[in-house]
Amino acid sequence: MSTASMTLFHSPTSPYVRKVMVLLHETGQQNRVALQDSKLTPITPDVALIQDNPLGKIPALRLADGQVLYDSRVILDYLDQQHVGNPLIPREGSARWRRLTLAALADGILDAAVLVRYEQFLRAPELQWQPWLEGQREKIRRALAVLEAEAIAELASHFDVAAISVACALGYLDLRHPDLEWRQQQPQLAAWYFEVSQRPSMLETRPPL
Repeated sequence: MSTASMTLFHSPTSPYVRKVMVLLHETGQQNRVALQDSKLTPITPDVALIQDNPLGKIPALRLADGQVLYDSRVILDYLDQQHVGNPLIPREGSARWRRLTLAALADGILDAAVLVRYEQFLRAPELQWQPWLEGQREKIRRALAVLEAEAIAELASHFDVAAISVACALGYLDLRHPDLEWRQQQPQLAAWYFEVSQRPSMLETRPPL
Protein backbone atom coordinates (compact mmCIF):
# COMPACT_ATOMS: atom_id res chain seq x y z
CA MET A 1 0.00 0.00 0.00
CA SER A 2 1.32 3.42 -0.94
CA THR A 3 2.06 6.00 1.73
CA ALA A 4 0.35 9.35 1.34
CA SER A 5 2.89 11.81 -0.01
CA MET A 6 0.48 14.52 -1.15
CA THR A 7 -2.28 16.49 0.55
CA LEU A 8 -5.54 17.45 -1.15
CA PHE A 9 -7.61 20.33 0.21
CA HIS A 10 -10.98 18.68 0.10
CA SER A 11 -14.71 19.04 0.58
CA PRO A 12 -16.98 16.04 -0.10
CA THR A 13 -19.62 18.23 -1.75
CA SER A 14 -17.29 20.03 -4.17
CA PRO A 15 -17.75 18.70 -7.71
CA TYR A 16 -14.29 19.97 -8.66
CA VAL A 17 -12.77 17.95 -5.83
CA ARG A 18 -14.87 14.98 -6.86
CA LYS A 19 -13.29 14.98 -10.32
CA VAL A 20 -9.88 14.61 -8.69
CA MET A 21 -11.10 11.90 -6.34
CA VAL A 22 -12.64 9.92 -9.21
CA LEU A 23 -9.39 10.06 -11.17
CA LEU A 24 -7.45 8.93 -8.10
CA HIS A 25 -9.74 5.92 -7.76
CA GLU A 26 -9.65 5.12 -11.47
CA THR A 27 -5.85 5.15 -11.48
CA GLY A 28 -5.33 3.44 -8.12
CA GLN A 29 -3.66 6.44 -6.51
CA GLN A 30 -6.10 7.25 -3.70
CA ASN A 31 -3.70 6.01 -1.01
CA ARG A 32 -1.04 8.46 -2.17
CA VAL A 33 -3.15 11.47 -1.17
CA ALA A 34 -4.16 12.58 2.33
CA LEU A 35 -7.35 14.62 2.55
CA GLN A 36 -7.48 17.91 4.43
CA ASP A 37 -11.03 19.10 5.00
CA SER A 38 -11.61 22.65 3.87
CA LYS A 39 -14.81 24.50 4.78
CA LEU A 40 -15.22 27.73 2.88
CA THR A 41 -17.55 30.05 1.02
CA PRO A 42 -16.70 33.02 -1.23
CA ILE A 43 -16.98 35.31 1.80
CA THR A 44 -15.41 33.05 4.46
CA PRO A 45 -12.11 31.68 3.16
CA ASP A 46 -10.22 28.82 4.76
CA VAL A 47 -7.15 30.39 6.39
CA ALA A 48 -5.02 27.26 5.96
CA LEU A 49 -6.02 26.99 2.31
CA ILE A 50 -5.23 30.57 1.31
CA GLN A 51 -1.68 30.11 2.55
CA ASP A 52 -1.26 27.58 -0.26
CA ASN A 53 -3.75 28.93 -2.80
CA PRO A 54 -4.26 32.71 -2.65
CA LEU A 55 -7.51 32.30 -4.59
CA GLY A 56 -8.92 30.37 -1.66
CA LYS A 57 -10.46 27.73 -3.92
CA ILE A 58 -10.50 23.95 -3.84
CA PRO A 59 -9.14 21.60 -4.90
CA ALA A 60 -5.52 22.42 -4.21
CA LEU A 61 -2.87 19.70 -4.10
CA ARG A 62 0.26 20.03 -1.99
CA LEU A 63 3.03 17.83 -3.39
CA ALA A 64 5.71 16.06 -1.37
CA ASP A 65 8.20 18.87 -2.05
CA GLY A 66 5.76 21.50 -0.79
CA GLN A 67 4.75 22.82 -4.20
CA VAL A 68 1.00 23.44 -4.50
CA LEU A 69 -1.05 22.85 -7.65
CA TYR A 70 -4.47 24.33 -8.46
CA ASP A 71 -7.12 24.22 -10.04
CA SER A 72 -8.78 20.86 -10.80
CA ARG A 73 -7.67 20.83 -14.45
CA VAL A 74 -4.02 21.24 -13.51
CA ILE A 75 -4.30 18.65 -10.75
CA LEU A 76 -5.95 16.13 -13.07
CA ASP A 77 -3.21 16.58 -15.65
CA TYR A 78 -0.50 16.14 -13.00
CA LEU A 79 -2.03 13.04 -11.42
CA ASP A 80 -2.67 11.45 -14.80
CA GLN A 81 1.08 11.49 -15.37
CA GLN A 82 1.86 9.80 -12.05
CA HIS A 83 0.51 6.30 -12.79
CA VAL A 84 1.54 3.48 -15.10
CA GLY A 85 -1.85 2.68 -16.65
CA ASN A 86 -3.37 4.08 -19.82
CA PRO A 87 -3.60 7.87 -19.65
CA LEU A 88 -7.00 9.39 -18.97
CA ILE A 89 -5.94 12.56 -20.77
CA PRO A 90 -4.62 11.82 -24.26
CA ARG A 91 -1.04 12.98 -24.50
CA GLU A 92 -1.18 14.42 -28.01
CA GLY A 93 -3.08 14.83 -31.24
CA SER A 94 -6.68 15.70 -31.99
CA ALA A 95 -7.99 13.30 -29.34
CA ARG A 96 -6.28 15.35 -26.63
CA TRP A 97 -7.92 18.60 -27.69
CA ARG A 98 -11.35 17.03 -28.20
CA ARG A 99 -11.37 15.32 -24.78
CA LEU A 100 -10.14 18.46 -23.05
CA THR A 101 -12.78 20.52 -24.84
CA LEU A 102 -15.53 18.18 -23.63
CA ALA A 103 -14.06 18.41 -20.13
CA ALA A 104 -14.10 22.21 -20.41
CA LEU A 105 -17.76 22.09 -21.46
CA ALA A 106 -18.52 20.07 -18.33
CA ASP A 107 -16.56 22.56 -16.23
CA GLY A 108 -18.67 25.34 -17.74
CA ILE A 109 -21.79 23.54 -16.56
CA LEU A 110 -20.27 23.34 -13.10
CA ASP A 111 -19.20 26.97 -13.07
CA ALA A 112 -22.73 28.12 -13.91
CA ALA A 113 -24.33 25.68 -11.47
CA VAL A 114 -22.07 26.76 -8.61
CA LEU A 115 -22.79 30.44 -9.30
CA VAL A 116 -26.53 29.75 -9.17
CA ARG A 117 -26.04 27.85 -5.92
CA TYR A 118 -24.13 30.74 -4.33
CA GLU A 119 -26.68 33.31 -5.47
CA GLN A 120 -29.58 31.31 -4.07
CA PHE A 121 -27.86 30.11 -0.89
CA LEU A 122 -26.00 33.25 0.18
CA ARG A 123 -28.35 36.05 -0.90
CA ALA A 124 -31.73 36.86 0.55
CA PRO A 125 -34.50 36.09 -1.99
CA GLU A 126 -35.34 39.76 -2.50
CA LEU A 127 -31.72 40.49 -3.46
CA GLN A 128 -31.32 37.70 -6.00
CA TRP A 129 -30.90 38.79 -9.61
CA GLN A 130 -33.39 36.61 -11.48
CA PRO A 131 -32.36 37.44 -15.09
CA TRP A 132 -28.75 36.64 -14.19
CA LEU A 133 -29.80 33.34 -12.58
CA GLU A 134 -31.75 32.41 -15.69
CA GLY A 135 -28.75 33.30 -17.83
CA GLN A 136 -26.64 30.81 -15.89
CA ARG A 137 -29.32 28.15 -16.22
CA GLU A 138 -29.43 28.74 -19.97
CA LYS A 139 -25.69 28.08 -20.18
CA ILE A 140 -26.30 24.75 -18.47
CA ARG A 141 -29.18 23.87 -20.79
CA ARG A 142 -27.20 24.74 -23.92
CA ALA A 143 -24.20 22.69 -22.81
CA LEU A 144 -26.37 19.68 -21.94
CA ALA A 145 -28.05 19.91 -25.35
CA VAL A 146 -24.66 19.77 -27.08
CA LEU A 147 -23.60 16.75 -25.02
CA GLU A 148 -26.87 14.99 -25.90
CA ALA A 149 -26.63 15.77 -29.61
CA GLU A 150 -22.92 15.37 -30.25
CA ALA A 151 -21.02 13.54 -27.52
CA ILE A 152 -22.81 10.41 -26.28
CA ALA A 153 -20.77 7.94 -28.33
CA GLU A 154 -17.54 9.67 -27.35
CA LEU A 155 -18.41 9.69 -23.66
CA ALA A 156 -19.35 6.00 -23.80
CA SER A 157 -16.10 5.03 -25.52
CA HIS A 158 -13.79 5.63 -22.57
CA PHE A 159 -14.14 6.77 -18.96
CA ASP A 160 -11.45 9.41 -19.20
CA VAL A 161 -11.10 13.10 -18.31
CA ALA A 162 -14.07 14.06 -20.47
CA ALA A 163 -16.39 11.38 -19.10
CA ILE A 164 -15.26 11.99 -15.51
CA SER A 165 -15.90 15.72 -15.85
CA VAL A 166 -19.35 15.27 -17.38
CA ALA A 167 -20.34 12.63 -14.81
CA CYS A 168 -19.32 14.88 -11.91
CA ALA A 169 -21.18 17.82 -13.44
CA LEU A 170 -24.37 15.78 -13.77
CA GLY A 171 -23.97 14.51 -10.22
CA TYR A 172 -23.75 18.09 -8.99
CA LEU A 173 -26.90 19.07 -10.89
CA ASP A 174 -28.71 16.22 -9.15
CA LEU A 175 -27.35 17.32 -5.78
CA ARG A 176 -27.98 21.07 -5.96
CA HIS A 177 -30.35 21.68 -8.88
CA PRO A 178 -32.88 18.85 -9.17
CA ASP A 179 -35.39 21.47 -10.32
CA LEU A 180 -33.63 21.60 -13.70
CA GLU A 181 -34.91 18.07 -14.43
CA TRP A 182 -32.23 17.65 -17.07
CA ARG A 183 -33.09 14.01 -17.82
CA GLN A 184 -36.35 14.99 -19.53
CA GLN A 185 -34.51 16.75 -22.36
CA GLN A 186 -31.41 14.52 -22.42
CA PRO A 187 -32.54 10.87 -22.29
CA GLN A 188 -29.39 9.47 -23.91
CA LEU A 189 -27.19 11.41 -21.50
CA ALA A 190 -29.36 10.16 -18.63
CA ALA A 191 -28.91 6.55 -19.73
CA TRP A 192 -25.15 7.00 -20.01
CA TYR A 193 -24.98 8.65 -16.59
CA PHE A 194 -27.05 5.88 -14.99
CA GLU A 195 -24.45 3.37 -16.16
CA VAL A 196 -21.30 5.24 -15.23
CA SER A 197 -22.69 6.34 -11.86
CA GLN A 198 -22.39 2.69 -10.79
CA ARG A 199 -18.64 2.61 -11.28
CA PRO A 200 -16.78 2.06 -7.99
CA SER A 201 -14.99 5.40 -8.38
CA MET A 202 -18.32 7.23 -8.65
CA LEU A 203 -19.94 5.31 -5.81
CA GLU A 204 -16.98 5.91 -3.51
CA THR A 205 -17.04 9.66 -4.15
CA ARG A 206 -20.75 10.35 -3.90
CA PRO A 207 -21.33 13.59 -1.97
CA PRO A 208 -23.38 13.45 1.22
CA LEU A 209 -26.98 14.55 0.84
